[in-house]
Amino acid sequence: MYVAVKGGEAAILATHDLVAEARRGDESVPELGVAQIREQLGLACGRVMNEGSLYDPDLAALALKQAQGDAIEAAFLMRAYRTTLPRFGSSEPLDTARMAIRRRVSATYKDLPGGQVLGPTYDYTHRLFDFSLMDETAPSETQARPAAQPLDASMPRVPDILGAEGLMEEEAPPAGDPRPFDLTREPVTFPAERDVRLQAMARGDEGFLLGLGYSVQRGFGGNHPFVGEIRVGEVAVEYVPEELGFAVDLGDITLTECQMVNQFAGSKEVPPQFTRGYGLSFGHSERKAMSMSLVDRALKCREFGEAATYPAQQDEFVLYHSDNVEAAGFVEHLKLPHYVDFQGELELIRRIRKEREQRLAEQQSEALPEAAE
Repeated sequence: MYVAVKGGEAAILATHDLVAEARRGDESVPELGVAQIREQLGLACGRVMNEGSLYDPDLAALALKQAQGDAIEAAFLMRAYRTTLPRFGSSEPLDTARMAIRRRVSATYKDLPGGQVLGPTYDYTHRLFDFSLMDETAPSETQARPAAQPLDASMPRVPDILGAEGLMEEEAPPAGDPRPFDLTREPVTFPAERDVRLQAMARGDEGFLLGLGYSVQRGFGGNHPFVGEIRVGEVAVEYVPEELGFAVDLGDITLTECQMVNQFAGSKEVPPQFTRGYGLSFGHSERKAMSMSLVDRALKCREFGEAATYPAQQDEFVLYHSDNVEAAGFVEHLKLPHYVDFQGELELIRRIRKEREQRLAEQQSEALPEAAE
């Protein structure tokens, strides 16, 4: 804390009032409600839930309001609150094959079993301002038309289709199906296993992962994959209480799943096949899930005998630097008082400069007699 600032605690408390005033803004403008943020800024809420490691759209909206839209500060609020919550168990593995689809696209199959579902997306917009949105009093005339036929209750995933032909790498739970590592409770060691890497990326900074994914495509990773499938929709969360012994449906959550398909030339033990990169995120977060799947495949390089040459292939680099809450704290701590440290640096520079000046003066005095001779 700024204990050395004139005014001490009173000055700090005054900044809280200033923050509240800045957050509210012009009081002649109606205040933004949490429900409005939740319903109309859903993509921002999804990012905060991912990076805050907590699925709660209402709290994500509140965090965005409290943080004035600062996504990292909002994620920090979510994580801080998360630490106060009791943990009563682990859910059953989610079955995304039974997802209630809102959007489902593939770049690998045109006639995808179950069909392509474009759903809500900005992919086909012209990126032109819609100035009608500035008229807040005008009623919305946009209403989506219902589909002529309902979607299938269960849609096969593209990697499963390739796997049926033996063309996709197999992924099976480890022997004994142990409980996944929990990086919020246990220290991470390297090289990190895949469950640790996926956890870290799921709550990692979207922009950082996007940059790493882009670097992989530009040649700093050796992979240029195909989007096997992206699907967005609602998935049931089930939990098995010990006293019941059977699964209880706790409710549905909105998820985005992405599976990238990458070519692999094979080896002596493994025939040529496709490999996958996987991404899963809260809410409608396609960019995050895609970036995550790109980096996931890059981090699997050692498993396929590939050289770990680039940043996206270094698990320690990715895991330690993708956490934006930790990164922000480390960067922003530089704003805190460092008076003693700086005075030490200042005195050192002054001493070095003085010694340098003395040395130059001595060299010049020695050079004068030589020049006279």
